[in-house]
Amino acid sequence: MNYYSTKNKDLRKSFREAVIEGLPSDNGLFMPERIPQLPQDYFKNIQDKSIREIAFDVLKPFVEEDLKDDQLKNIIQKTFSFDFPLQKIKHNNYALELFHGPSYAFKDVGATFLALCLEEFYKDEQEKCTILVATSGDTGGAVAAAFSKVENIEVVILYPSGKVSELQEKQLTTFDENVKALEIEGDFDDCQQLVKQAFLDSDLRKKLNISSANSINVARFLPQMVYYFAPFIKFGNAPLTIAVPSGNYGNLTAGLIAQKMGLPVKQFVAGANRNDVVPRFLNSGNYEPKATIQTISNAMDVGNPSNFQRMIDLFSEEEIREKVKGYAFSDETTLEIMKKVFTKNNYLLDPHGAVGYLALMEFMKSSEGKGIVLETAHPCKFMDVVQKVTDKDILPDSAQSLIQKEKKSVKMKVDYEGFKEFLVG
Repeated sequence: MNYYSTKNKDLRKSFREAVIEGLPSDNGLFMPERIPQLPQDYFKNIQDKSIREIAFDVLKPFVEEDLKDDQLKNIIQKTFSFDFPLQKIKHNNYALELFHGPSYAFKDVGATFLALCLEEFYKDEQEKCTILVATSGDTGGAVAAAFSKVENIEVVILYPSGKVSELQEKQLTTFDENVKALEIEGDFDDCQQLVKQAFLDSDLRKKLNISSANSINVARFLPQMVYYFAPFIKFGNAPLTIAVPSGNYGNLTAGLIAQKMGLPVKQFVAGANRNDVVPRFLNSGNYEPKATIQTISNAMDVGNPSNFQRMIDLFSEEEIREKVKGYAFSDETTLEIMKKVFTKNNYLLDPHGAVGYLALMEFMKSSEGKGIVLETAHPCKFMDVVQKVTDKDILPDSAQSLIQKEKKSVKMKVDYEGFKEFLVG
């Protein structure tokens, strides 16, 4: 399996090369040259399969030229080391909880898979790799946890100052050794732009082996396909509507690829906050990026989502508008649904899952069958918001001890030359 750039299909790289490079030199995004198809009868006995067995079947065609079966199985064993439980919210509506990993977020899957792939690729190398990652909240914590103490890998995390929760910030800034945090005086799009500039800087790339741990990296979003299969293990081969809280759209892209492989998803629903560039496109056909707006669902505060390129590479604009329905909601509406669901259904949504749930409810007004919302982060990561819903102590012991740790970060303005100097120096 080779990977091409969304801006140049003649530019081809192996899985290993695409993972190590992170971003193509033409500022496109890597995509697999084909989408493998699962056998038609694959879903007949899916209830008898484990999530790890499914992960191997799904991921092998994408990586087999660069990872042997035993290497892939070992990576899967360590990546899918926690459960993805389905919790019933109310009749026919369920939350697929993806936050039972080390950083309490769905991104633990992609970050761990990527870290283990790079560990394999660099274990016999003399030189180091520097991972650059921009985060709007959850990515950085997952990457820090996944890469901490991985040999031959240095990690630099850029996050927007004052725009992540206290727990999220501690997850970024309390690691020693090979993980460094840069507190950028801007928003997520500024952080992401600095990372992209670094990848396009030929002078820098002569000095450093840089790669990315954002969802722009193929090894980040490809393993996220796997947990979309979890509801089918429970419900069998029945079409489901799946609602995805959406910011940079890597998670939804993974779901769309899984669907293209044969996963019988009836409908995808994208839930956005006031950063609604994709829902506006889905409703109007016009894609118009805008400046990022800060919200209580901060991990989705993205005004120009990178993975939109991948979505329209997979499908035509007309097809994508059929396959995905999009809705956007205000902070006020998000908080209202969190209170309502907690009071009536005794289930505590986090601010991102709440946006996804609102989108699911909106779509299900005109549809039947079972609906699944991806609960992408533990509510404890957003205590300032959750405390408006309940005063119940929901902080896990491990998070409690993390809060007590000292923050270590380097403050930096949105200045590429200063960023480059930091990396090289």
